[in-house]
Amino acid sequence: MAETCYAQCMAIQILPTLSLAETELEVSYILASGPGGQNVNKVATAAQLRFNAAASPALSERIKQRLLEIAGSRATRDGVIVITARRFRTQLRNREDAIERLADLIREAAHRPAYRVATRPSRAAKRRRLDGKAHRATLKRQRTVRFDD
Repeated sequence: MAETCYAQCMAIQILPTLSLAETELEVSYILASGPGGQNVNKVATAAQLRFNAAASPALSERIKQRLLEIAGSRATRDGVIVITARRFRTQLRNREDAIERLADLIREAAHRPAYRVATRPSRAAKRRRLDGKAHRATLKRQRTVRFDD
């Protein structure tokens, strides 16, 4: 039921400095559930994209490693990422959706997280914090009603 389609040799732009050749992607079409009425029982509209991240020459080792971590259960032990898109009723839109989801994953993997450098509050900052707490405590103490005997 699944037919395989190998794309032309076009490049998919991920980042200004990173692009994937469409020949690295393998897209097959499978029967889908969801919208489409009787058509979903007859036509294979869901797109299943397979991308061998471990063997991709376009990705650096750091990006490959992070991509496979981010992909989670979508990645096989061999380093192949499998994305199934069945959101739309047509093969073309599902194929584009799968490619865009892969591109988002790669963009996320290419982004270097900013590491926070731990700092300690200065003596003046501690003093300001304590002064503010004391001021609030004074205000609250003044609100209480006292009865003198």
